[in-house]
Amino acid sequence: MTPVTSGSLIVAGLGPGDDALITQDVRDAIDQATDIVGYIPYVKRIPARPGLTLHASDNRVELERASHALEMAAAGQHVVVVSSGDPGVFAMASALFEALETGPKAWLDIDIRVLPGITAMLAAAAQIGAPLGHDFAAINLSDNLKPWDLIETRLRAAGEAGFAMAFYNPRSKSRPHQFARALEILREACGPDVLISFARDVSKPTQKILTVTLAEARAEMADMRTMVVVGNRDTRRIGPYVYTPRSVT
Repeated sequence: MTPVTSGSLIVAGLGPGDDALITQDVRDAIDQATDIVGYIPYVKRIPARPGLTLHASDNRVELERASHALEMAAAGQHVVVVSSGDPGVFAMASALFEALETGPKAWLDIDIRVLPGITAMLAAAAQIGAPLGHDFAAINLSDNLKPWDLIETRLRAAGEAGFAMAFYNPRSKSRPHQFARALEILREACGPDVLISFARDVSKPTQKILTVTLAEARAEMADMRTMVVVGNRDTRRIGPYVYTPRSVT
């Protein structure tokens, strides 16, 4: 392989959707990039300009995307891999390091940085109030990369331990039944009166927030554009807001 030259690779978070929520560090990295790599909808958010090449790809080729980015950086390009939200939360940073671990040793000499972004979990919580004000767990409900049995185990354990929870990828067209099962487990582990919030299209003009009890929750309230936040037994409403106290009863 050609020795690593003076290229660089940055994995950057574009936030939950509103361009105003992109950090200045990420903006600067994009401005200095020669190549942008990412999932098609995320790359579309990057304006074209002379000297910049956009490399968009499908959502199920994360490792190939990461390897391509590393190859270009090793060849001297200044590459930015873009993710929505924060790149370290169920996103491309982990895929990048997985590709780095199994790739040529020369890739270890690449200048690699990860720039944080505002993840959907925190953007949703801010719109709801402070539902993650105490200990919480973040769980990806997709079983593409882990078995559903493990998801059920983690849901029950987190609920019984009294964690508030934030769920990514709650319900897709290919697995509509699984979120209904997740709600059953949550009712058993947390109780029917615990509050659950559905935050759809957070930070976008189409944003919609709905808070109900677990007894009232229905699977149809969530889709892949929805962030789901479940409180614990201490979580409560105050006016239009939901918050979890910092002290434990």
